[in-house]
Amino acid sequence: MKYSGIGGQAVIEGVMMKNGDEYATAVRKPDGVIEVKKDAYVSLGERVKLFSLPFIRGVFSFADSMILGMRSLTFSASFFEDDEESQEPSRFEKLLERIFGEKLEKALMSIVMVFSVIMAICIFMVLPMFIANIFRNFIKSQTVMAVLEGVLRLSIFIAYIKLVSRMKDIQRTFMYHGAEHKCINCLEHGLELNVENVRNSSKEHKRCGTSFLLIVMIISILFFMVIRVETLPMRIVSRIVLIPVIAGVSYEFLRLAGRSDSKLVNLLSRPGMWMQGLTTKEPDDDMIEVSIASVEAVFDWREFLEKNFPEKQA
Repeated sequence: MKYSGIGGQAVIEGVMMKNGDEYATAVRKPDGVIEVKKDAYVSLGERVKLFSLPFIRGVFSFADSMILGMRSLTFSASFFEDDEESQEPSRFEKLLERIFGEKLEKALMSIVMVFSVIMAICIFMVLPMFIANIFRNFIKSQTVMAVLEGVLRLSIFIAYIKLVSRMKDIQRTFMYHGAEHKCINCLEHGLELNVENVRNSSKEHKRCGTSFLLIVMIISILFFMVIRVETLPMRIVSRIVLIPVIAGVSYEFLRLAGRSDSKLVNLLSRPGMWMQGLTTKEPDDDMIEVSIASVEAVFDWREFLEKNFPEKQA
């Protein structure tokens, strides 16, 4: 395996791929045509050098992913809007337009991102702590309590994924997620980027965001085994304040895993790749074509193969 530097995520009926400062979103429109939009995005780490330092860059890399994700989702959703646009805007919509003007879309995206982060913290960090706290009168060991809280956190995450995966649109998004992984695996294992090779590649990848979330949960157990506070309010504060630290450590491991093919790293990456069985599904050939179009818009895969796998190009 050779590290390619490209990464991406699934969107509505499509895939976004990023390479350096360039990213492209490919979407299969209702008429069957693949629409590709290419753009540039300078990461927060490139804008502010402090944000690119080890154990700090993880938080800002996550912020970059959310910003790009929202932009790509907005683009993909524009092809599937219903007839609501032809209806008269409500009073609330008119009020928002007066307040934000042309910046309304960006304002709404910011609100959605902030709300999503707050809800994720409440559901996956604070809620497991409250549930675990019920057993505090029966369990005196802080180590056992930290493990229990971690197990509850993981259980809530799996239940959430299982619940949302019942939605048809989410199932298709998970299939595009699989197509994204398959394209990257195809290239990083030295194969020409075509539908057949992509179809036969793995839908699990070590740099996946699902793996990152699992690593966060495991690292949080280790942190809360060591960092112990007695009062409930301080435990709540500790769960929130330590999120950037936990995310930073988790990102460094994910970054190492994506660049290493050692047996130890592969072994430690296995739990995260198993978790991807929940968030990736086998795509059909049409989805693979969309993912290939997204890769080709930002990445010269032929040059990559010639440079890193010359023996296979002969």
